[in-house]
Amino acid sequence: MRAKSPKESLTVLTDLVLPGETNYLDNLFGGELLARMDRACSIAARRHSRRIVVTASVNHVAFTKSVPVGSVVTLEAKVSRAFKSSMEIYVDVWIEDRQSGEKTKVNEGIYTFVAVDETGKPVPIPQIEPETELEKKRYEAALRRKQLSLVLAGKMDPKEAIELKSIFID
Repeated sequence: MRAKSPKESLTVLTDLVLPGETNYLDNLFGGELLARMDRACSIAARRHSRRIVVTASVNHVAFTKSVPVGSVVTLEAKVSRAFKSSMEIYVDVWIEDRQSGEKTKVNEGIYTFVAVDETGKPVPIPQIEPETELEKKRYEAALRRKQLSLVLAGKMDPKEAIELKSIFID
């Protein structure tokens, strides 16, 4: 199975924020944005693995700016690292200024998906070969995030989390 570059999984979704999707302040509901992010990440995971994929976890979401009604919102998702059957997908969320067209990053998230067969059993997936500096940075950090998650879930002995320990110990 050949390794793939993150750009092969790139998924870009662009949509308009409608009044029925907003809260009392006329900003996009957080849950609505999370659903859009999940869909974009799902497509990226499927493009990478070419298998059925299921959301395993939402590891991080940062709502840094609100998304007002009428905004054009663009989500860009791509696989940042692949493990045996799981993969981490990073998604960036942008809105466009209505007048200038300038894009502003308003949100980001990190999701984990697992590739499965028709019975729901995890299946092997291709590895990732990052190319850009940002892809390399996200690739390296993905292993630390995975180790932290496993340690917190009691599935990994903290002493075995070598990559995670390297942050704290010289």
